[in-house]
Amino acid sequence: MLTIASLLLLLAAVPTLVRLLRGPTLYDRTLATNVFGTMTTLLIALAAFIFERADLLDIALLYALVNFVGTIAILKFFRYRTLGKTPPLPPGEES
Repeated sequence: MLTIASLLLLLAAVPTLVRLLRGPTLYDRTLATNVFGTMTTLLIALAAFIFERADLLDIALLYALVNFVGTIAILKFFRYRTLGKTPPLPPGEES
């Protein structure tokens, strides 16, 4: 059963990779990268259950955290064009 779930996740990664490569916008590519990272996290967790290795669950959690932080960093870079100190927003873009 878990092997079938792993195969279905791998099959679902194909359209995600297509969206990642074809775009058309940067936000589509960022979303596809985030979805692909989430699928990778699920595959690592499934591998932990299939091979009965609990240490892989720690790796899956760490990968999920890195995926989340990376997505936030990419979106911040798209918005402000820097990862350092956030510049003030131009007038009319206050949130």
